[in-house]
Amino acid sequence: MLSLRLVLSFYGAMLALAVAWRWAVDGVLPWQNSPAHAVLPLLWRAGAGLGAGVLLVWVSRLWTARSEAGRALAAELGRLIGPIGAGRAWALALTSGLAEEAFFRGALQPRVGLAAATLLFAAVHFVPVPKLRSWALFALAAGAVFGALFEATGDLLAPALAHVVVNGLNLRWLGARTP
Repeated sequence: MLSLRLVLSFYGAMLALAVAWRWAVDGVLPWQNSPAHAVLPLLWRAGAGLGAGVLLVWVSRLWTARSEAGRALAAELGRLIGPIGAGRAWALALTSGLAEEAFFRGALQPRVGLAAATLLFAAVHFVPVPKLRSWALFALAAGAVFGALFEATGDLLAPALAHVVVNGLNLRWLGARTP
């Protein structure tokens, strides 16, 4: 089992890098799309994030139920994650979701665009282990959704919330699949 301290340190460094990079390059913080970009009302952004997160979880469960690649991925991730309690799962989900969105959408996407940020997000989720290769495909789809949310809503609330929902619900579900 991964050390929670190690994971939190990694994602803390990723968040710090995103903040430093976006501030140095654009003079704004990564949770802002751009100083001139209009931001939708809070309830719209939160609702979009929650809805997208639940939809992505539903798609991932459907993929698991209907494809051999999905079943193999879920089984292998469940084995690697092992049993995980709710507190640990949501701590990991919150930390990874916030840091990855700050980095990929908040810092990277304004510089390289939606398509390149999405491809890079998928690339870092590629694991050259046969049972885990399809994880990058799901990350590609999820990254496109997260990036579109960032563009449409004007800040990181919706994509970060969607990412946290996906990670939190799926970590709990995958951990429960462990014998």
